[in-house]
Amino acid sequence: MLARLLTQVGAEVDVVMTRGAQQFVGAVTFEGVTGRRVHTDLFQSGEALAHIRLSRAAHAIVVAPATADFMARAAEGRADDLLSAMLLAARCPVLLVPAMNDRMWAHPQTANNAAHLRDIGYQVMEPDVGPLAFDEGEGPGRMPAPEAIAARVERILHAASPLAGRRVLVTAGSTREAIDPVRFISNHSSGKMGIAIARAAWTRGAKVTLVAGAVEVPIPDGIHTVRISDAADMAQAVGAAIGDTDVLIMAAAPADFRPSTVANSKIKKAHAPESIPLTPTVDVLSSTIGKRPAHMIAVGFALETEALVENARAKLAAKQLDLIVANRAGVEGEGFGADTNRVTLISAAGEEVLPLLAKSEVAELLLDRIEVLANGR
Repeated sequence: MLARLLTQVGAEVDVVMTRGAQQFVGAVTFEGVTGRRVHTDLFQSGEALAHIRLSRAAHAIVVAPATADFMARAAEGRADDLLSAMLLAARCPVLLVPAMNDRMWAHPQTANNAAHLRDIGYQVMEPDVGPLAFDEGEGPGRMPAPEAIAARVERILHAASPLAGRRVLVTAGSTREAIDPVRFISNHSSGKMGIAIARAAWTRGAKVTLVAGAVEVPIPDGIHTVRISDAADMAQAVGAAIGDTDVLIMAAAPADFRPSTVANSKIKKAHAPESIPLTPTVDVLSSTIGKRPAHMIAVGFALETEALVENARAKLAAKQLDLIVANRAGVEGEGFGADTNRVTLISAAGEEVLPLLAKSEVAELLLDRIEVLANGR
């Protein structure tokens, strides 16, 4: 599955199988998935220098699964098969993805091996917690999902990004302003755009904090997430994280109004009030102005039903932003809930109108523009 995922996104995947791996799956399976020859033997005729050639050609080496035995051999610097020899010859990043019984993972020797492998520069993912082999129950030791490993590989390959190592704070989703214990005021935001931005920033090596309200899509592994409920919660969470932030991207859609009072018990239909008085919520983006580090890049979003550019430019100035992403509500394929978006990027320097794109593509283009700004700071 991992080889298929990487191949589908355009990677050229060379598969190297140990003797143990060949007991579980045949080489022809990987050849069918990758369209490339599978390598199995350090001393295969005509392949005497395969460990040098393959490691030199690789942009990243991923060992998945990395068994307790392989980690022990790699920690010792052994070169008794093709894969371990490749690690010694490698000059590219190496990612080990452990998978074993939970007691093996917890054993002090395995822990020492993992620590030593990290010390010498290899990246070692933490195993997942879940069902293990038959009759072994649950525990830490499962190999992470292929999607999580593929995302980690993407992050490794983007290590040269100007955002690598920078702290990026992203907000996503809607807030829910309580009417009573069971009802609330909200909007149609799904969180797709904000989460796409957070994932793309994490992939580029950024240290991402995601402040998420109500969202309709899963949050990727590896992203530090703070879950909030209402706009006041969001303002508090953003304010607590903004002090050391390099890039702020406010993609969430906090509610603009909340009930003036919240009922302590469920409002019965028979006793429903004729109206519910509203009061403005805290302006989360404006609340950050006095807290922003001088070097920080601030990006906002403007969802409008009319006068798109004019309203977005007014918000750009009022909220003291470097860049604002303007898009329209009520248009099919754009805005809330859609998998695609059509946006206009507006800054003091001008406007850039993007075509209808997947939100993941919008996220990448937005971060491209942010990287240009980051290079100047």
